[in-house]
Amino acid sequence: MLLKQYGWPLLASTFGILVHHPVYSQEEASLPAIEVRAEVHALIGVADSASDGKVTAKQIEHRPFLRPGEVMETVPGLIVTQHSGDGKANQFFLRGFNLDHGSDFATYVNGMPVNMVSHAHGQGYMDVNFLIPELIGGLRYQKGPYAAEDGDFSTTGSARIDYKKTLDAPFVDVTLGEYQYKRLLAAGSQEWNGLQWLGALELAGYDGPWDQPENLNKANGVVRVSSGTANNGFSITGMAYRSRWVASEHVPKRAIDSGEIGRYGTLLPNDGGETHRVSLSGEWNQTSDESAWRANAWVIDYGLNLFSSPSGFINGPQGDQHEQADHRTILGGQLEKRWFLGEHWRQSEVSLGTQLRHDRISTLGLYDTENRDRTNTVRQDRVHQTASALYSEIKTPWLSWLRSTVGLRYDYIDTDVQAEEGVFNLNNGGQASAGQLSPKLGIAIAPWKSLEFYANWGRGFHSNDSRGAVISQNVVDGSPADRVPLIAKAKGGELGLRAAPLPGWHTSFALWQVKSSSELVFVGDEGVTEPRGSSNRYGIEWTNHLTATDWLFLDADIALSKARFDQLESGGKHIPNAVPLTASLAANFDDGHQWSGGVRVRYIGAYPLEETGKQQSSSFVTANAKVEYKFNPQWQASLSVLNVFNRKANDIEYYGGACTKLDGPGCGGGEGIDGRLVHPLEPRSVRVGLRYTFK
Repeated sequence: MLLKQYGWPLLASTFGILVHHPVYSQEEASLPAIEVRAEVHALIGVADSASDGKVTAKQIEHRPFLRPGEVMETVPGLIVTQHSGDGKANQFFLRGFNLDHGSDFATYVNGMPVNMVSHAHGQGYMDVNFLIPELIGGLRYQKGPYAAEDGDFSTTGSARIDYKKTLDAPFVDVTLGEYQYKRLLAAGSQEWNGLQWLGALELAGYDGPWDQPENLNKANGVVRVSSGTANNGFSITGMAYRSRWVASEHVPKRAIDSGEIGRYGTLLPNDGGETHRVSLSGEWNQTSDESAWRANAWVIDYGLNLFSSPSGFINGPQGDQHEQADHRTILGGQLEKRWFLGEHWRQSEVSLGTQLRHDRISTLGLYDTENRDRTNTVRQDRVHQTASALYSEIKTPWLSWLRSTVGLRYDYIDTDVQAEEGVFNLNNGGQASAGQLSPKLGIAIAPWKSLEFYANWGRGFHSNDSRGAVISQNVVDGSPADRVPLIAKAKGGELGLRAAPLPGWHTSFALWQVKSSSELVFVGDEGVTEPRGSSNRYGIEWTNHLTATDWLFLDADIALSKARFDQLESGGKHIPNAVPLTASLAANFDDGHQWSGGVRVRYIGAYPLEETGKQQSSSFVTANAKVEYKFNPQWQASLSVLNVFNRKANDIEYYGGACTKLDGPGCGGGEGIDGRLVHPLEPRSVRVGLRYTFK
């Protein structure tokens, strides 16, 4: 509550100081070498696997974005969509996983976790709408469960995003676009009393193409103070984000085809919600010739009230709208020490670390609502959940061409659920705990300086919702309910290579497999756990980075995967929404004087909508483009065209039961009529920006 009460005034007052004191960047002295474009993609002799990688600020700077969550698509093969308004977490897809809102991909921003455990809407809920792309200094990603540092939610991998410590100069950026899009970003940095201070304030609004205006209202602020370098220094970061919006949910395709609603229509009004995230974090690093210390600590105040009606009118003429409420405080941190051993130990690097996270969830609720007014409490709980981990890793260069990485990690989760309200929920409280030991192994062989082969294997997991681990009674009808394990185990392996066949061209290839012990998920919309069996996924990825000239940079990747249940589920083995083929091509250019910009083309292949595989989505290609022109050192204009070819595709498709008004309340015998549920891709839109830099 203290963060919530005082966070915004602190950000506003600090930012007011920063914008009046322009300074030039000292970033070269405080950021690692990932900012150097020519070197960042090589990683031969450095990376632990073929699918590890880094993204530079330069790649992000000129990239056209429809929404901030698309920053995550800089991770090769990762797809980001949206189906319920720009204030809700995106839908993510990677390596044959429908990650929902983040169930098997872990993301960290400035050392803080983004994924939410035991979340009101879905396990692993990963809302990155608070990201400000212009502040990102770099993104480091790892695929697969091979890194000892990665724990919960990292079966397919992880991403670590770090904000810049300084900016080249303070600036104010105003962007206007179609469908009432408007965004103001003001940011700056300065040196004061031997410290580097950075501040940023973002305000945004958007109605979208929807028949029911989205009325997005977003406010976002950052204050950061730092000293020293990335290896020897510290930083303290305050962040505050709030968003309110009205959503147009996915709807039955038959309602659009029949003309009952328009392509951008909705079944019920006033879905959407409001959310906030206020945080304070600190990072500290100290490095010598013999060892290195790294520590961080953070506290987060988080809240979400989400209103949805994906099934329309199954339950009656009033509609099926429900509210999911989540209000929590999260505390945690990480401490790690690395030892750089000498020649007697073959120049090995040994790391030992510990991590701690505690979620104190004061309200975790599911309610029936009508026009956002609560009419019934399905369930309301209070949850205290603690996760702790101890990990170690040894990296050894055995020969000039042979390296190994051996890791071991132990995770322990303890949770206490207190059932507070709900007719059939009061017996669902209880305690649960679980632990997992996860070994990791990696080998790298480099027969030549421009070629390296990799082999990796590891165990991983994602936690299940703690309410499912202690449940005894179905909260909808009171029938007996089976409990699920608190931890869903997984293991994965990968073979790959990384090469630099030509000057400026860096390419990597990976063949991977992941086996999951279960696909159990807690369905937040219903307050119950949906049982699914074990699964197997495998695929290939090919990633390329090309520095074509000193002003043109190309990125291209293609990812293929196959995902199947081990046993028949609902008449088939296909895993719904597991995307089998994705591809992207991006080009960034910057002549160093006046012109810069970027183009990105993305392909998403058809994917199964249900277990038999008979119902398939439609594949589609989209393209975004951005061009920038600098009139002088102070003034710069930009033009972005999103969905350049105005493709009338669907951002996301599902298959399930729903009732429209014409179908009548309780259609399909009270189960709804099965069919495609779609959320359309936004049509072509143009946005124009103007930036003034204080130089």
